[in-house]
Amino acid sequence: MIKNLALVGIALFGCASKEAPKPFLSTEVTSPLPPKVYTFTKDPIWVDEFDKPGLPNDKIWSYDVGGSGWGNNELQFYTQADIDNAHIENGILTIEARKEPMGARSYSSARIVTKGKQDFLYGKVEVRAKIPAGRGNWPAIWMLASQSEYGSAYWPDNGEIDILEHVGYNPGVMHFSVHTKAFNHMINTQKTATTRLEDFDKEFHVYTMEWTPQYVKSYIDGKLHFTFENSGRGWEEWPFDKKQHILLNLAIGGNWGGQKGVDDTIFPNKFLIDYVRVYGLNP
Repeated sequence: MIKNLALVGIALFGCASKEAPKPFLSTEVTSPLPPKVYTFTKDPIWVDEFDKPGLPNDKIWSYDVGGSGWGNNELQFYTQADIDNAHIENGILTIEARKEPMGARSYSSARIVTKGKQDFLYGKVEVRAKIPAGRGNWPAIWMLASQSEYGSAYWPDNGEIDILEHVGYNPGVMHFSVHTKAFNHMINTQKTATTRLEDFDKEFHVYTMEWTPQYVKSYIDGKLHFTFENSGRGWEEWPFDKKQHILLNLAIGGNWGGQKGVDDTIFPNKFLIDYVRVYGLNP
């Protein structure tokens, strides 16, 4: 008996050794890693509350100057440090467009910029402002590249972020956009969104833009209205990994703002800004 059992055991083990091992099948369901959650500093890393009367702080702001049309056939001449066009009073910055001869133009205004003085890479920009009404005006809160490292043209290759634009002939329609080599209005591919804001010219509102390595998002009073995602397909679609600067201006006329002409009864036309605050991107 014992001998026969041993032979059976040898046969059983021999058969087992010829079978292919069965693969281990895990019952655990794996999920992709969640997207990174971006946060911003609690306190601003840079701010202008416009609390000192007079001209804008020249340690922070410079001026784009001239009446070249600024690539859009605009009608205003932007002045430099002219208190009639840019002044602070009672904690409010006023950018004022006026009907008056200036250079070869019939209107004066101001365009103030932080370029070379305060340039930023990522963060949250928050601007509390009251937007002026009036057919023919074109106020904007926006950002441009502070260097030209991509492509063969500064614009649109290096990118533009429009935190808020409004054209007076279409009152209450608020625009948020980005422009890049692949996506811009010259080839009708710009990435943009709009919303209505009926009291844009009667009340101050907070216009906010969040900029991270993954997205640009724009808000009014904390409500999200626009998202542009980084596709990962290169600088032609996403040049927004380089520093940019802030611009505040009030244009008159132009290819967009002047589509319905200019109502000269609106002047002086005033764009009011309570503050500009920039929050840093947390690691």
